[in-house]
Amino acid sequence: MVSVAEASQIIQSVKVKVNKVSIPVEQVTGRVLAERIFADRDLPPFNRVAMDGIAINSKSFKAQQQFKLENIQPAGAPQTELQQPEACIEVMTGAVLPGGTDAVIRYEDVVIRNGYATIQLREVAAGMNIHKQGSDAKKEDILLEPGQVLSPAEISLLASVGKTQVTVFDFPLTAIISSGDELVDISVLPEPHQIRRSNIYAVQAAMMELGWRGDGYHLHDNKEMMKDKLRELLAHYDILILSGGVSKGKFDFIPEVLNSLGIEKLFHQVSQKPGKPFWFGKSAEGKIVFALPGNPVSTFLCFYRYVKPWMLMTMDVVVKKSQAILSADVTFKPSLTYFLQVSLRNDNGRLMADPTPGGGSGDFANLKNVDGFIELPAERNVFKAGEVFDFYAFR
Repeated sequence: MVSVAEASQIIQSVKVKVNKVSIPVEQVTGRVLAERIFADRDLPPFNRVAMDGIAINSKSFKAQQQFKLENIQPAGAPQTELQQPEACIEVMTGAVLPGGTDAVIRYEDVVIRNGYATIQLREVAAGMNIHKQGSDAKKEDILLEPGQVLSPAEISLLASVGKTQVTVFDFPLTAIISSGDELVDISVLPEPHQIRRSNIYAVQAAMMELGWRGDGYHLHDNKEMMKDKLRELLAHYDILILSGGVSKGKFDFIPEVLNSLGIEKLFHQVSQKPGKPFWFGKSAEGKIVFALPGNPVSTFLCFYRYVKPWMLMTMDVVVKKSQAILSADVTFKPSLTYFLQVSLRNDNGRLMADPTPGGGSGDFANLKNVDGFIELPAERNVFKAGEVFDFYAFR
């Protein structure tokens, strides 16, 4: 048995080849960037009007507060030029700042009558309400680096520099495999002794948050059939994520079958709760196998604690650790790392973790009430309210 830290270190040391692919910008949400993105021109590319109002030459304000309306500068129109220094030009947000002007006065701060604008301010400074050219980025500046998970904010940047196609990391071919004769497909009405398969759908959904796709399969508790199917899947897929069949039951054939297929066991069993039977290995050809415990909470938790961080690391994503404050005393006697399910709340800027343990690793219904889990170290039995621990988010 290995510790949580050892399991994490072993997994992180194993590499898998990740290719790159160019896809339309409309499809990159959640994907991981695999190229540097440069500004193709200054951002903004011109002195941009930041407020609807009038543009003036600020030097003229020292001598007068009333300005004749000379012209109008809409957004999207070529730059106009102020002809008379003592005049003004009406300007719209997003427009190019007219030549000969250096300040924008909001409509709220002017009174316009009979073709004249009277400024209701005591002071006007050059640069007022102007988004200056290049103040966000200069041409050829690096805007985004590889390893960036692309959210709507980054996609806005990609669009602003004209990236219709974006190079992202392509996920390895992945199979998600449940096992057990007690499981039936979700479209089937279970017999009293059966349950529907839910784990592979949960893992698929968790993967899709990264833009990672996985094909679903099921194995029955027949050793030879299991061996034949896994041999076939290993020939086609780069990564196998299994759920179930790794404990000490008489029909838990997964470790034995994987060994017979040449998959090197890197560890089996982790000193943690839930998820103790977790198995991990690789083949000489570079195939990676995560064999997760079959209880729903164990599968879910092991994916977020180990599989997701490993895949992000593989694509050069810097995974930032989150922490939360335990809100109540917790006692846990076994000498195991305890992954305590919690719900979060904001207490005057402090992220509080309220214990929501549920009914154990089989209580997947409890997952709807939690936001993730905190990691309580194995060296202790008592954990006090107010202590800070690493937090892993489900949502």
